[in-house]
Amino acid sequence: MESMSVRNWPVNKTSSKPLCGDDDAHLDPGITADQWLAALPQSAGILYFENGNLSVVAGNRRFLDALVRYRQRTAGKVQEADEWVGRIADFLASGNDALSFEMGRDGKLGPEYFMCTLGRLPADGEDGHKILLTITDRTTERAIEKNLRRELLSDGLTALPNRTGFGEEIDDRLRNNAWPEHAQFGIIAIDLSRFSRVNESLGPMAGDELLITVAKRLKSGLRQGDVLARIGGNDFAIFARLNNGLSDALHIVQRIKEALSSPIRLSGLQIRVDCAIGCALSINLEEDPDDVVRKAQAAVKIAKRSGKVEIYRNGVLKEAQRRFSIESRLRDALAQGGLALAYQPLIHLQTGEITGFEALARWDDDELGRVPPTEFIAVAEESGLITSLGRWAAYEAAQALSRWDAKFGQVIPVGVNVNLSPIQMARDDVASMFEEALRYSGVTGNRLTAELTESAIIADPDKARKLLFALKDLQMPIAMDDFGTGFSNLASLHSLPIDILKIDRSFVSTMLEDRDKAVIVRTILSLAESLNLRVTAEGIETQDLAHALQKMGCWQGQGYHFARPMSENDAYDYWRARWNFETI
Repeated sequence: MESMSVRNWPVNKTSSKPLCGDDDAHLDPGITADQWLAALPQSAGILYFENGNLSVVAGNRRFLDALVRYRQRTAGKVQEADEWVGRIADFLASGNDALSFEMGRDGKLGPEYFMCTLGRLPADGEDGHKILLTITDRTTERAIEKNLRRELLSDGLTALPNRTGFGEEIDDRLRNNAWPEHAQFGIIAIDLSRFSRVNESLGPMAGDELLITVAKRLKSGLRQGDVLARIGGNDFAIFARLNNGLSDALHIVQRIKEALSSPIRLSGLQIRVDCAIGCALSINLEEDPDDVVRKAQAAVKIAKRSGKVEIYRNGVLKEAQRRFSIESRLRDALAQGGLALAYQPLIHLQTGEITGFEALARWDDDELGRVPPTEFIAVAEESGLITSLGRWAAYEAAQALSRWDAKFGQVIPVGVNVNLSPIQMARDDVASMFEEALRYSGVTGNRLTAELTESAIIADPDKARKLLFALKDLQMPIAMDDFGTGFSNLASLHSLPIDILKIDRSFVSTMLEDRDKAVIVRTILSLAESLNLRVTAEGIETQDLAHALQKMGCWQGQGYHFARPMSENDAYDYWRARWNFETI
């Protein structure tokens, strides 16, 4: 006989309808029902049902052993037997050929679960009905499912509910607990401050220990029915029933503060735990809990900036959603060249010559419209995009100088100031960034000035010092922006390689009307002279201000009196028109 490979067997498209045997098709009469049942891997038996009475016709060994145990367990109890009779009667009345269902019971070692299947059999002319019953033990599978679900819904470190489990706990309490009329629920979000520093300085094991200790302390301050969850790396949240509205929420906040008031001992150190707390209250019990959680998280972000407990107010969530939209659109704009630099002139107050420009980022988005720098720069700092934004600004400013030189035919006597964010200084290799920007553009370092704020130096003095000296190696001038609004001391000004102090506009713009402001400006000018520093005054709005600062001996100024920020081409034309012959 010629053999045929399995691969060569003809394959015909099958119908979606099940195949049926002929009307006279029967099982092999040589095989008994007992033999068929014995071949099945699960408990299986044939039942006979007539006039509400149920009896066993046949069964395999597993089924009969289980039946004996069942009768011993239910001796004298008719409720379970009646349940079976009722379920089978309903099945027969339904007219269906098969039915599957799961049953559970309390076993010696805990809950047990069984998958049961009923199948209708020919009655062979008898008045009653024959049913094939199969029973499969699913206790192990259900235990595995339960464990997997517990892992899915809980935090492995603290054993608290995670974000998903928190939502399910809230739904369960709202649905199954009795709530007084006019009751509310609230979400209290908690963000551990400076947690990353613990991880960085003491290691992740200490960070984990801190989280476990904080979770225990927070849990100790909960009321019955409150739910504590860990919904993020160092973020916790509490669901609470509020019978008295905000008053109850504030009492819980007070207990949180008390629980975290004493230091935690880690690796031989006493660590004081600070946290930001934000609260959101539901309008009613029908409000979506996920919305209330998002509101609480929006409030805690504000609390991180304000340092106070924040209660969600209308509009905060919209602000958070707008920040998210700005972040998403800004990411695309940075990737696709959607931003531009505007240039505001810097004027030598004694001669009226243009000494340079300050580069300012501007963004007009197709969907968001014109986004103010104060808004998108704050989002960039919060999201980490400030590094990409700062690098783009440095490269673009250097390239603009290069293009102006090419247009003029020689190096023009102006420079460009580029602002540095404290966050970029902390996260990026700023010196390398400027070195690349200068190298790619062919511009010398003395034409690119780095502007940084006092807060950038105070945040990490040692790192700031190394960076400033690295910039001086590139021959770059360094300006301290917004001088007078921070906490700089004379020692830092004397020891750091700073060339220029920029007096904040809050002092300059009103100094003619406010004697105290004028005294501050004179003091800064005197201080700068004694330290051999030059001074730039911001916010010069009128000619009177310009003349007053000129008489005081201020070196340089900028403001709307001279010009508003302008495009690269307009800035070049502005310089070309005023070069060497314009005065104040």
